[in-house]
Parts: sequence; structure tokens; C-alpha cells
Amino acid sequence: MAEQVQNSAGTRERLLAAAEQLLLTGRYDEVSVRGICAAAGANSAAVHYHFGSKEALVAALIEDRLGALWDTRLTELVARQAGVAEVVDAVIEPFVDLAADPVGRLHLRLMAQFVLGRRPMGFSRPWFRLDTWDGMLPGLGERESRRRWMLAFDLIIMRFGNLEAPGSDLSTGAVATLRDFVVAGLTAPTGENR
Repeated sequence: MAEQVQNSAGTRERLLAAAEQLLLTGRYDEVSVRGICAAAGANSAAVHYHFGSKEALVAALIEDRLGALWDTRLTELVARQAGVAEVVDAVIEPFVDLAADPVGRLHLRLMAQFVLGRRPMGFSRPWFRLDTWDGMLPGLGERESRRRWMLAFDLIIMRFGNLEAPGSDLSTGAVATLRDFVVAGLTAPTGENR
């Protein structure tokens, strides 16, 4: 039984690694489930068995590869009730690091394609789900807090997920401006007529 579980975990990781490699050189729409399974040396039904769909495999890839960048730091900041600016810094800093690496840029492109395209992702890790962020903005209700965080993440992901676009400036000044803009949007007073 333990060997079967180990083989299953190995197949899952091989599928994630194969998908990652194929997506480095090909567009998402061009990478097939069959191609992923073949590259992983797995049965043609393995993606569906382990993930349920190609979209769920990509969600797992994003969470597996990026989750650790946020988990510990964000959990610690929330536990000590850090300010919004500090939380935004903890969100943005890993994006800067990812943008400096070709594999990291792949993960950012995939995240942008899925999050901004509003594809149903089925994220399971807390910091990838919007409900985790509800109530983290002092003085705002759950609905307004969620709306602001969604806009903040859309802006951050759009900025970092499209690094090949003309005019994509990731200088220290551009990142500082993005950070200040996001913090200002999250902490702005609420309008009376909403």
C-alpha cells in the first residue's frame, strides 16, 4: 500500500514537472493532456486521475511552485496584525523575484492567464483564495474588502504576468509606484454612495 501511494505521488510530481517543461516552450492552448502524460511517462488518463482536468493541473502547478513564497510570511503577518503596506510588500516581493527567472516568469504568465481570464481554478491553498483575504482591511466589510483585494491582485498579476509586453518596466521605481498605488487603493476611504 505504501509503495502504491509513493508511486502515485511520484506520478503526480512527474506530471507537474512535464507540464511545467512543456509550458516553458509552448502556449497553454497548444499543450495537450496527452502530451503532458507522454512527457511524464504516464498513462494517458493520469492527468484526469490525479487532477481532474488540465486546468486543475495548472492550478496545482501554480500552488505547488508559488505557495511557499507566501505561506509562512503572510501567515506570520496576519497573526501579528501587520499593516496593509507590510502585507502588500509580502505579496509583491516574490513577484519581483519570479520576474527575474525564466521559470518564474512562466509561473507568472500562467497565473495571469488563469486569474485574469477568470477560469475556474479550484485553488486549495489559503493565500490563493479570496475568502482568506476577507476582513484584512480595517474598517471595511467583507464584500468591500474582497472587491479591493481582487482589484489589487488583478493589477499586480497583470503587471507581472505580462513582462514581454512593450513598455513593461520593472525597475525599482516602477515596482515602488505599483506598491504605493495598491496600498492607496486598499486603504482609501469608502465612498458614501456605493
